[in-house]
Amino acid sequence: MPIDESRQFLPVRIAVLTVSDTRGPAEDRSGDTLVARLTEAGHILADRAIEKDEVDRIVARLHNWIDDAQIDCVITTGGTGVTGRDVTPEAIERVADKMIPGFGELFRWLSFRTIGTSTVQSRACACVARGTYIFALPGSTGAVKDGWDGILRDQLDSRHRPCNFVELMPRLTER
Repeated sequence: MPIDESRQFLPVRIAVLTVSDTRGPAEDRSGDTLVARLTEAGHILADRAIEKDEVDRIVARLHNWIDDAQIDCVITTGGTGVTGRDVTPEAIERVADKMIPGFGELFRWLSFRTIGTSTVQSRACACVARGTYIFALPGSTGAVKDGWDGILRDQLDSRHRPCNFVELMPRLTER
């Protein structure tokens, strides 16, 4: 996708949330992968946390970050599958003002090239919540790479043409 080098790069302040019942900071390879990619791209890691697969805990964390003026975007990893403990999409629906269905659709299309039909088990999703973008990726490092490299790297780059999420940020809360 084209990057217009004549435009100024605007770093996005991104919070990373790993949703897992079993991972701690030492085992959070997906979170580490995401942090490495976003900082290498020039963005700012605004905060990072791990929450258990519990809707109320995830919702509380998301509300705190949505209300923080120093956070523009939240990217979650984990909890997007179909098992009983996978509740990240349900938490996101509780805070969302507007869903961004194309994100999940494109993610699964990209993921299909990597893992084939197993991608149907992913409930990757995205929304806007009170002016903050939230993107939910599956918990594998491969899924994080697919989501960042195939979608978010470009859409969170203010120089990406013909359009990107960054240029919409000032208008997200307009009525």
